Amino acid sequence: MPVQPRDAFSSPRFAQPATFMRLPYRTDLTGVDIALLGVPFDGGTSYRPGARLAPREIRSQSSLIRPYNYFQKIAPFDRLTVVDHGDVDASPISLDLAYESIERAISSTVSAGAIPVVAGGDHSISLPILRALARAHGPLALVQFDSHIDTWEQDFGSPYFHGSPFWHAVKEHLIDPARFIQVGIRGPMYGADDFAFQQEHGITVRDIGQVHDGGIAATIAEVRRVAGGPTYVTFDIDSVDPAFAPGTGTPEVGGLTSDEALRLVRGLAELDLVGCDLVEVSPPFDGPGQITSLLAANLLFEMVCAIAKRRQG
Repeated sequence: MPVQPRDAFSSPRFAQPATFMRLPYRTDLTGVDIALLGVPFDGGTSYRPGARLAPREIRSQSSLIRPYNYFQKIAPFDRLTVVDHGDVDASPISLDLAYESIERAISSTVSAGAIPVVAGGDHSISLPILRALARAHGPLALVQFDSHIDTWEQDFGSPYFHGSPFWHAVKEHLIDPARFIQVGIRGPMYGADDFAFQQEHGITVRDIGQVHDGGIAATIAEVRRVAGGPTYVTFDIDSVDPAFAPGTGTPEVGGLTSDEALRLVRGLAELDLVGCDLVEVSPPFDGPGQITSLLAANLLFEMVCAIAKRRQG
């Protein structure tokens, strides 16, 4: 039976323990369509830390979001049962143990029949999520909104960090590289051969220049062309320009506006989304008014609406 966020006309938005959009907190996922999970982990970061604090702040900022999406023309909670499933208790000092906890939690969510929508956490968390989802669905299509390619093989001799999840996802056959598109890539690179991996595996890259020159509609069309079948979406908040999202660990200038980010996510509604994440929000570096966490909360709502819209046909 669908449930609704707490009524803002009878309970102030700043009252009661913070859950995503003031939805009920539930550990039992029986009958649940979408489960919001937090992964407060930033052990894979290579520059500024703080993403472990994001799930709590994103939930706090989500309290203002109203339940009807004017642009997607849908009230998702009228159609689907959506709950806040709490946080994964990922080890803050061991990446391997954290991965085990994350993969186990996502597997449990999927086994219960719920689609996981995840608030990170740094981008390294996408790998264990993909491991769990690929076990259930087979190799996935992947839509990655990011300023960085995140297909480097290692950092300081460690194979796992927030710049390597999709190198491993391709090598482990968790995703189909022919159905993998990276959107918004920009910024200085280490060298001209940074994209050799993409070229070798046939990964589609639509950099920020192509997004801005071609427009949002053309970018959405390209995403839909590439991604087919069960699809995972990962949204790194640093794909957004730091003027709109300063609270992140590895900011890059010249990115998406907040409006462009919202419009791109709305364009995912035709895809068969089996899971989503939003990562790399770092509240300690956020601007006045917690604008990065506020944007992140709204993007997660747009993901929920995109899933609901696809479900209603």
